[in-house]
Amino acid sequence: MDLRERTRQAGGRVGSSAVDTAFFVALLWVVEIIDVITRHAVDRFASLRAWEFTDLPSIFTFSFAHYGWAHLIGNTALLLPFGFLLGLSGRRVAVQVSLLVMVCSGLAAWALTPPHSATAGASGIVFGWLTYLIVRGAWSKRWTEVALGLALLAMFGYVLWGVLPGAQGVSWQGHLGGAAGGLLSA
Repeated sequence: MDLRERTRQAGGRVGSSAVDTAFFVALLWVVEIIDVITRHAVDRFASLRAWEFTDLPSIFTFSFAHYGWAHLIGNTALLLPFGFLLGLSGRRVAVQVSLLVMVCSGLAAWALTPPHSATAGASGIVFGWLTYLIVRGAWSKRWTEVALGLALLAMFGYVLWGVLPGAQGVSWQGHLGGAAGGLLSA
C-alpha cells in the first residue's frame, strides 16, 4: 500500500471517528431532552437499580440516562476526546470496547452499590475508554499508542481517582467497573 492510500484511509478513519463520537454524544443529549420533556421518565426507566434482578437488563440503558444537564455536560467533556481517540482504532474495536466497558460498569454498579439505589450516566464509559487508551500501548507495544497512553495519563490521570469512594451521589462503583472493562478490553 502506498503513502497516498494510507493517507486516504487515515483521513477516512478520522472522519468516521469524529462522526461516530458526535452521534453517540448527540444521542445522549437527545435522551436528556426527552427526559426533561417527560418529567424524568427516562431516568426512572433507564436507571440501574442495584440488587434488583429484574433490573439487570438496565446495564445496557443506564449509561444513556443522566441526572440533569450538569451530569451530562461533565460526561460530554470527556466522552468527546476519548471517544474520538478510541474511534481511530476503527468502528469494530470501538464498539467492542464500549460494550465490554458498559457491561462491566453496569455489573459493578449493580453489585457494589447499596441495594435498591439507582445509578445512571455515561461516566463508566468515560473511565473505560480512558483506561483502555492508557493501557493498550503496553500490550500493542506500538510507540504511538504508548505515547498517547502516557500523554492521557499525564493530562487526565487525576480522573482515575474517581474509582475510589468519594463524593456522595457519585457512582464510584460504575467508574471502577468501567475502568476494569477498559483494562480487560486492552
